[in-house]
Amino acid sequence: MLIDAPRSMLLVLDMQERMLPAIHDHAHVTANVVWLIRAAQKIGVPVAAVEQYPKGLGRTTPAIKALLPKGAIAAKNHFSCVAARCLPPLPGADRPQIVIAGIETHVCLLQTALELMEEGKEVYVVADCVGSRRESDRELALARMRQEGARIVSREMVVFEWLGDADTPLFTDVSREFLKEN
Repeated sequence: MLIDAPRSMLLVLDMQERMLPAIHDHAHVTANVVWLIRAAQKIGVPVAAVEQYPKGLGRTTPAIKALLPKGAIAAKNHFSCVAARCLPPLPGADRPQIVIAGIETHVCLLQTALELMEEGKEVYVVADCVGSRRESDRELALARMRQEGARIVSREMVVFEWLGDADTPLFTDVSREFLKEN
């Protein structure tokens, strides 16, 4: 099943100031998430973010927060966004396909993905846009999500599927801005 821009949203989990420095290769993960958010917005896919216990872990990192409109960030204390019931007011949350990026892969991202699938959502986890403190935890979480039915994808897979057609002005714009040099 292909990722369809009008049927999907991008959900960014817990890319927070105090948590990011502990994440393996956090600068790379952050750069990839920023790239994916910008591409989603160019294509017209809604983007939302959540923050795990912001009082203790800080707010969404400025590089990401600056890209999101007002009302596109929700707070939670449960590890899963579904259990926290923070998704319904976010842009695009009613769409059947959820593309997920963020941290930590083996905790909040894993639990959110599994519960979204239980709710009947099609879940796509962007492997080059997720991270954990230990790379082994990230790899185990990706394997488990794949076993449970989540589709593991790359950021370019997502963008090409959202675009669907190379013979459009949007493809030309996105290709020039996001695909040529990356």
